[in-house]
Amino acid sequence: MSARADRATAHAADLDEARDERYANPFAPPDETEAAAEARPRSLFGEILDWMLAPLLLLWPMSLAVTYLVAKSIANGPFDRALETDAYVLARQIHPVNGVAELTLPDSTRDFLRADNVDSVFYQVLGTRGELVGGERDMPLPHEEDRPQPGLVEFRDDVLRGNDIRVAYTTVEFPQTPGAQPVLVQVAETLDKRSQLANDIIKGVILPQFVILPLAILLVWFGLSRGLAPLHALQAHIRARRPDDLSPLEARRAPPEIEPLVTSFNDLLTRLEQNMELQKRFIADAAHQMKTPLAGLRTQAELALRQDASAEVHRSLEQIATSSEQAARLVTQLLALARAENRMSGQIFTPVEVTEVARHAVRDWVQAALAKQMDLGYEAPEEPVEVDGNPVMLREMLSNLIDNAIRYTPPGGRITVRVRHDAPARLVYLEVEDTGLGIPVAERSRVIERFYRILGREGDGSGLGLAIVREIATMHGGELTIGDNVYQTSPRLAGTLVRVSLHVHERAGTYPNAT
Repeated sequence: MSARADRATAHAADLDEARDERYANPFAPPDETEAAAEARPRSLFGEILDWMLAPLLLLWPMSLAVTYLVAKSIANGPFDRALETDAYVLARQIHPVNGVAELTLPDSTRDFLRADNVDSVFYQVLGTRGELVGGERDMPLPHEEDRPQPGLVEFRDDVLRGNDIRVAYTTVEFPQTPGAQPVLVQVAETLDKRSQLANDIIKGVILPQFVILPLAILLVWFGLSRGLAPLHALQAHIRARRPDDLSPLEARRAPPEIEPLVTSFNDLLTRLEQNMELQKRFIADAAHQMKTPLAGLRTQAELALRQDASAEVHRSLEQIATSSEQAARLVTQLLALARAENRMSGQIFTPVEVTEVARHAVRDWVQAALAKQMDLGYEAPEEPVEVDGNPVMLREMLSNLIDNAIRYTPPGGRITVRVRHDAPARLVYLEVEDTGLGIPVAERSRVIERFYRILGREGDGSGLGLAIVREIATMHGGELTIGDNVYQTSPRLAGTLVRVSLHVHERAGTYPNAT
């Protein structure tokens, strides 16, 4: 047990050392060698295409070779029969004279043997003692064991004077001459006609293949595209789902090959929904457990302030009341941020009249603005404007914008909440502008980060307001922009103009493409 514990401790130390080395410089560029080592797998389409086309391209040359051999065999057939006929005709012209073979060639037979105007025709007749009776003296002879029986014609390929020839040969036996060997008759021709016919057959087979092969590749490509279409449809269906939609996919409508993948994905969605439900329950419990004692602490501090106490105690009680109020506000913002990041699982967007939401949000902050002697205004179009969303979250978003404006605008300033409808663009703009110090351009991309505050700015904010606004805007498919509110040109004074762009409600059941 001790050795095992030592090994576990050493392994944990190695992991800690590797983690420290990896995070020694968090702003260092990624290791390109590791990225290259972890190469992305090839696409399924390319992998299947390679395994289908590679054998096809390898089999094509083999098909050409087999076709050429078959073409030669086909070409030999008719010419061998003609050559066999020549051998039979020549054999009938041999007659025994006093036990010696004699060849008599009429003019018609000579013309028959010389009728070919493409190939050269040769013949040879060897008598009973092996003497030359007629024809070519230098024609190659068959092996003794290969000589056919009388009356049968055999074929072989040979070479004569450097030319490839096809030879038909047979034997003629003289029964009247005992002990004499059979007469050998050979007729040969060159292979020009055969090669020409084989080439014509090859051309007739190969040329269509040059058209068929590209068509086969295109059909394979098309077939794969059609075969993988359910995967693309599944991908498009998943991309089109709302972020808060955790309902399972219909596995029965998926092809059998990807049905296990869809089933596993549904299991993942089920576990994710359970985890989000636990998170929502934790958020609700945390809200109750944290806000209640903070409210009690503030109430007790305010009650204590009504009693007679020294100046030091009075200042401490005021600080406790202020701190408890700030802590309660921080808890509220943290819970709002958690709900926004949770993408409102299980809730459905409905058409929301934004002018009414904005009016109620402004009314909530009138007293806080009057306490700082600020002019809090509201501008909206006369006609109602609807967006798809959640009214509670939209009101929370506007409340955070107004709260930020009040906290960072000096007393006596002016704040305007505005709703604008851009009908051609099908957009509605929720704007909050103030006459505060403004936000520098270099800081605008960072103030939307959680807990980030501009150095040197006064105020008791937590740095969560704009982060909550960004999350809620993104959840509704909107966009958050921060600009200047130039309210005095000479000398130039610019406050802040925060704008949230949302899509106008088209019809019932339409949801923004939140990401």
